[in-house]
Order: sequence, then C-alpha cells, then structure tokens
Amino acid sequence: MEKLDELRAQIVRLARRNAPPEWIDGVQVFATDQVTEPLGTVTEPCLALVAQGEKRSALEERIFDYRAGQYLVVTLDLPLTSQITHADTAEPFLAFGLPLNPAVIAQLLLDAGTATGTGKKDTGVAIATSDADDDLIDAAVRRLRLVGNPVDQRILAPAIEREIHWRLLTGPQAATVRQIGLADSRLSLVARAIHWLQARYAEVIRVDDLAAEVGLSVSSLNRHFRAVTAMSPMQYQKQLRLQKARIQLIANPHDIAAIGHAVGYDSPSQFSREYRRMFGAPPGQDAARLQTAVLPAG
Repeated sequence: MEKLDELRAQIVRLARRNAPPEWIDGVQVFATDQVTEPLGTVTEPCLALVAQGEKRSALEERIFDYRAGQYLVVTLDLPLTSQITHADTAEPFLAFGLPLNPAVIAQLLLDAGTATGTGKKDTGVAIATSDADDDLIDAAVRRLRLVGNPVDQRILAPAIEREIHWRLLTGPQAATVRQIGLADSRLSLVARAIHWLQARYAEVIRVDDLAAEVGLSVSSLNRHFRAVTAMSPMQYQKQLRLQKARIQLIANPHDIAAIGHAVGYDSPSQFSREYRRMFGAPPGQDAARLQTAVLPAG
C-alpha cells in the first residue's frame, strides 16, 4: 500500500482534476472525481495502471474491469469503449499510463534469451488485466518523480521505462506482452492488417486485398484477426468509422449527414441505424448527451 500511496501522490501532483488525460514528458496522468459516460476511442499499445478508483474497458462483448492496484495492457491499436465507474471527491480516480514500445520489448527478449515467459499462457486477445506488484508500481513512481526535472529525465527515464517493460514481460501477462516484440507473431500480422485498415477506414475495401497485403489467405486472416481483436476485419473497420464519427459529432452535432459521409457512409439512414445499434441512441441525441460529459481516453 505504501507504493500505491506514493503513486497516488505523484499523479495528484501532476494531473489537473477533471481535465482530459494529459501526456507529460512521455507519460500519461489522469485524475477525475466524476464517473463518466462510455466513450469509444482507438487505444494504442499501452500500460494503464490505476492508483485509485475503478475503470471499465470493453472490446466488443468482452468486458475488462480494473481498479486500484491493477493494470490494463493493450498490445495493438484496438477500438475500445471505456468509462470511469468509481470516482468521487473524497477518492478521485487516478491513473498512470505509458506507451508500450515494440523495439524495447524486442531488445529485452534478445537480452534475456529464455529468461522470460513466467506468465500464464497467451489467450490470443491483445488486451488483458492483472494485479500490479510492488516492483511495477515502484518503477511507475520513479518515472513520475522525474517529470519536471529535464536533466534527470533525459538520463534516467529510458532505463526506468525499460524496467517497466521488463516487469510486464516477467509478470502475469508476459505471453501477451511478448508478442509485441516478435516480428513473426500473430499479433504482428494483425497489427499490419490494422494499420492498413486505419489508413483506409472510410473507403470501400475488399478482404482479399487486405489478406494479400499481409501475406495470408482470407480464412487465415479472419481466424487470426478474430482471435486477437475479438472481431472480423470488416467489424473492426465499422467500429473505426463509428467511433471516429462519434468524436466528430461531439464538436459538430448538427453535421450528422456530412460526418457520416466523411467516415465512409453514403447512406445517412444506414449511418444512423448502425450508429444507434452501437451506441444505443441516434447520432444527434447521443452527441448532445456527451457534449458536457467528462471524456477519458484509453
């Protein structure tokens, strides 16, 4: 508990209460005393460590709840819907975030040889939650202590961030995290497919073209993609479209047809229908409800 208390203190020192999550000198801090509406966003590979409060992230129908002393790891770009589920003025939600670096993980795997792999077997899905041990929390605390000291940060931060990656590689989610650093892993193949989809999410695409891009048959692509992301490539594209539309609609709730067209829908009725199916309300109504909400990322 002592380590977690210091992590809370460091986050409080750096984060603005009830502001969006902030990236400061390469790390993310977040503090809010409000529960939030679910908001979708594409979350890049990262570690999200909760110091206080509780959060829920959803990937399709898979729900991941994590609370103080627990962390979420995301190992490729995933369209997640997340919300703060427990926070108040007495005990605000507090969290620390760090991007996961494939190059760092690959180098650690080379340096360690067979020394990694104590974690449970990889479930295949590119997202997982676990309890954080004192070593991981301590490394996060030391990383936050450097914020505001440019010289110390330049010299010491790379080593601490490498240590955090190592703690993940030797922790309960070792098998999941390890895949980020392996060029020939299923995760790497799916990551290539995702990058291709992200560049073309508003276009009409053919699964055959995507499969050819990553060097797989259509059946193999669909099998690997579903195992890692819990959805098909076409479902992933639809989620990208609708989540990007939702973010735009918060700022421009009256441009529904134009925003639908911008994300790839030629039919306004199809856009409204699929939007309502995903978010539970038509675009204009949903955007109006979210405009005043606190909207966390990740």
